[in-house]
Amino acid sequence: MEKTPRGTSVGVDDPYEFVGRCDHLTDDGRCRYAVERPARDPAFARERAAEEYACVAEAPDADPTRPTAFDWEECPHFRCRNRDRECVRCGLEEKRIAHSSERPLLEEHHLSYPDAGDDELSHEITVYLCRWCHARIHGSWARIDDDVAPDPEALAALEARRSRELDELGFESAADRFADDG
Repeated sequence: MEKTPRGTSVGVDDPYEFVGRCDHLTDDGRCRYAVERPARDPAFARERAAEEYACVAEAPDADPTRPTAFDWEECPHFRCRNRDRECVRCGLEEKRIAHSSERPLLEEHHLSYPDAGDDELSHEITVYLCRWCHARIHGSWARIDDDVAPDPEALAALEARRSRELDELGFESAADRFADDG
């Protein structure tokens, strides 16, 4: 199983199994990174420009011998950050309260890290896990693809936030709110 630089588990054997698509990939299969950031990697940008900015990990219809839909490992600038605001392990949804400094229910969890002794960054692959699943992944043999229900403590925290949100939505006239002020 993959490990963090501190040696704790990330909960997966292959981080690329949890990738939807590259954050830089446009709907028409072009590399947004090469178009928008050519100064960061000029050689990469020139190479992509020569191929009309086609994605390095293009779809298999261009090459039917490819084993997967996209071969993300081939791209040096690949990045996939999950944007769904729910835990990928137990499905707990995020519930944030505006103007609150409470700790979020969900935390970003990195699935890939540079190899030991390698200063070069690896591909950024992240998903969201609730605080409770995150602790289990790093603290035991728990896996991201385990079929689990949300922790009772997590459900209680979510319901407490929902209750506060509903209280804020309720109507209370100014006369009632300030009746105790005299």
